[in-house]
Amino acid sequence: MGRRRKGRKINGIVLVNKPVGGSSNNILQKVRWLYQAEKAGHTGALDPLASGMLPVCLGEATKFSQFLLDADKTYQVTAKLGIRTTTSDADGEVVEEKPVNVREQEAMDACLAFIGQSKQIPSMFSALKHEGKPLYWYARQGITIERKARDITIFSLTIDQISLPEITMTVHCSKGTYIRSLVDDIGQKLGCGAYVTMLHRTQVADYPADKMIALDELVALAEQAHQQQDFSPLDSLLLPMDKAVMSLDAIQLDDEQVDRFEHGQSILPQRLSINDGDLYRVYQQDPVRFLGVGEAIRQPKDQPAHVRDEGLFVMPRRRVVY
Repeated sequence: MGRRRKGRKINGIVLVNKPVGGSSNNILQKVRWLYQAEKAGHTGALDPLASGMLPVCLGEATKFSQFLLDADKTYQVTAKLGIRTTTSDADGEVVEEKPVNVREQEAMDACLAFIGQSKQIPSMFSALKHEGKPLYWYARQGITIERKARDITIFSLTIDQISLPEITMTVHCSKGTYIRSLVDDIGQKLGCGAYVTMLHRTQVADYPADKMIALDELVALAEQAHQQQDFSPLDSLLLPMDKAVMSLDAIQLDDEQVDRFEHGQSILPQRLSINDGDLYRVYQQDPVRFLGVGEAIRQPKDQPAHVRDEGLFVMPRRRVVY
């Protein structure tokens, strides 16, 4: 039997402003230790050379991390034209150099051409798994794995500054979008190559950017908390668990329905617009309390009449009660 991990049973999400350098997993473990939390998980890794918003889920909030992995994200990125590297960023080896014989308007048009839906082939230096190992593991062995193009969406792309050979952009994109691959594709479109010199994630889902805290600030608060055995200043930084699923519609339950939901049973909410297969935030009505996430499922028609009700039911999914 494995040794049970000890720690504080706290639930919530802290928005760490990840510094350049170090892995997301290292920061995750650091934050878990600072909070003395029983368990923790992050919601999408950032490259060591990238900085910015890294939501770290503590306690029961880890059950909702998938919603943040699937969320839209926004990045500020600086691309340098004329050079192509193995990793499409400054950490890789230069594999090609070409003169930048493009005008500013041509460069802007090439960037803006990627707005909308497209197919993208993930970089060999991405964390995408192949047979249990990330692609970058194979790349470091000199092995190239065939990758399928994936559907991505660039919702918006704005040019913040252009001073050739550098272009700084803000990109709002769907899950699964690799900004390094986007920059490499822009360089290929312009015929001169390009790589990332700066990458900063400014937004994940609808999380408030002003709630981000720098890692060194978190460390300073934690040192004081450990000395005084008072974690309230740290805990006050935690966002509620339902912040991870605010994009879902909400359903409120009465006491009887709450009891059924908490015991893993279906409930029939008192609302008119429930769509089969949709997920919902589920709350106790009075007092207001977040219960978890429910999935609407139409009752099978082959159920006996005495146990079958008309309409859609909400079944507990990733249920959390605290």
